[in-house]
Amino acid sequence: PLLVLQYGRPPLLPTYYFAPAEINLSLLSEAPSPGNGQSFWDVAVEDRRVSAGAWTHPDPSGDLAPLAGMITFDWWGELDWFEEEERVFAHARDPFKRVDVLPSSRHVQVSVEGIEVADSSRPTLLFETYLPTRYYLPRSDVRMEHLDESTTVTMCPYKGTARHWSIGGTDVAWSYEDPVPENPRIADLVCFYNERVDLVVDGVPQERPRSPWDME
Repeated sequence: PLLVLQYGRPPLLPTYYFAPAEINLSLLSEAPSPGNGQSFWDVAVEDRRVSAGAWTHPDPSGDLAPLAGMITFDWWGELDWFEEEERVFAHARDPFKRVDVLPSSRHVQVSVEGIEVADSSRPTLLFETYLPTRYYLPRSDVRMEHLDESTTVTMCPYKGTARHWSIGGTDVAWSYEDPVPENPRIADLVCFYNERVDLVVDGVPQERPRSPWDME
């Protein structure tokens, strides 16, 4: 397969494209297409069907010319992806991306609309290529009474499956209760969206970063 690296709001995420000869085409049936030269297929295995679960690139030209005639599959439906023998979630892993997790003694304070919801001098810092530094905090340093459980669940190929908490209906924090084996240090810690809260680190207010998770 060809690994295509692309970033932005879904579906612009890293994925693999396969040649038709490498696909069991008997499991695909044509689905409505947008008419821009792109093709879609439903994927059906026994009693399971994923609508528009496979498709071609809308413009396989220029640098993307090698994708002409190749097919990729849905990451967010009912299809399961594996790299070697390990299941991966959300999108393909980027070989040019790192995730480093380090213990820290920085003083981190988090407020939402003037109410302090966290104060910690023992954060765990997560550095992920292309993204803002994330501050994972012990639950005992977070005023959990201000947070409501959210129905939002997100998946990351580098960290695992996260549950979320909200304030006033807006998701502001998340936690990985059972992260992937590569990142055990963040287990059960609480991390706030830098983009949605007021964050102070060592007494210095932090600007809200621009990222796919800001609210503007």
